[in-house]
Amino acid sequence: MNKAVIFDLDGTLLNTLGDLTAAVNHALSDQGFPTRTEAQVRTFVGDGVKELIARACPPGTDAETQAAVLAAYLPYYADHNMDRTAPYPGVMDLLSDLKAAGYRLGVVSNKHDAGVQTLCAHIFGAFLDVAVGNDGTRPLKPAPDGLLYALEQMGISPENAWYVGDSAVDVQTAHAAGVKCVAAAWGFQDIERLMGENPAALARKAVDVKAVVLGK
Repeated sequence: MNKAVIFDLDGTLLNTLGDLTAAVNHALSDQGFPTRTEAQVRTFVGDGVKELIARACPPGTDAETQAAVLAAYLPYYADHNMDRTAPYPGVMDLLSDLKAAGYRLGVVSNKHDAGVQTLCAHIFGAFLDVAVGNDGTRPLKPAPDGLLYALEQMGISPENAWYVGDSAVDVQTAHAAGVKCVAAAWGFQDIERLMGENPAALARKAVDVKAVVLGK
């Protein structure tokens, strides 16, 4: 079957919020800054690690200090990105069912590429045909470049693909790439914000994605 389902990672396949928050707070504390709650970090993610750090730092923090916070964040997160991170309920069954139905599977994320590769290899193994993170060679979502690159690697045309994500940025990315989008309501962004971007479908739990993609 020449079809694919590609997923966002944080907030879609994996609940990474606890480990992201711990790493952010380690890096903030390194500079003597106040720490952030999980609820706050939830609103900071989705646009890449540099933007995550910029949002987490106190207002008015200069670029040099933000860079120092980022430098403290990256190695800590690399060492602790699987302390609390786990797939959302039903995700592993969803991937197994889609794979069994003949779909190619992938991940496209704004997350730092090293984290994407580590988490995908360790947790999802052979389920995924391709995993694309932020390696500095392509513009971040909502630009379609990463999604189109993943499809190219799999030999799949956009009209034969679905993109599943939990943020408005994900829906915008799918639209820009000419890919049908399923908005994941269990992730980091509220449903109203998601539906405002007009996804093709809304999934309230992982099994709903299977029903949308397979049409049953």
